[in-house]
Amino acid sequence: MIVSPDELSTIQHQAVEEYPDESCGVILVRGAERRLLRCRNVQDELHARDPERNPRTARTAYHIDPQDLLRIGRLESEGFGVAVIYHSHVDAGAYFSETDRRQALIGDDPAYPGTTYLVTAVIAGRVEATTAFRWDPTRRDFPSVGSWAAEAAVSEAVRGEGRPSGAERKEEPR
Repeated sequence: MIVSPDELSTIQHQAVEEYPDESCGVILVRGAERRLLRCRNVQDELHARDPERNPRTARTAYHIDPQDLLRIGRLESEGFGVAVIYHSHVDAGAYFSETDRRQALIGDDPAYPGTTYLVTAVIAGRVEATTAFRWDPTRRDFPSVGSWAAEAAVSEAVRGEGRPSGAERKEEPR
């Protein structure tokens, strides 16, 4: 399963709530337990402090709040793994950009090889689509592994990955 219907709905709602800024977050798993962690995009703060080094604003980029990164690290130390990293594109398509690719790599290798990256397109404040991308070691790239329209049917939320397993799901508060 890439995302459950509830997770997909939460991710898409967050993208709309945070429009016209990019939203971001992660889904962590430990066995059958899943936790969705909404993260705060601090890109505007980085831009305000140093616009030369951080020329992009939260409208065109995201940077996960260091406090959220600490929470993710704490959960990883408790046995959780990062299954999904998600963000939105504002007034642009649900594609894996060159910046997304560059940020997902350390050198020529993925930082999280088994992780799926979700990108939600929000056009004029409405979700258009969400597309999933995962590292393919033979192609050495992040091809699409699934896509859902804004009004996706429940069965589409697990496209290509089987049905929801009934695993425990919990959304982490910010």
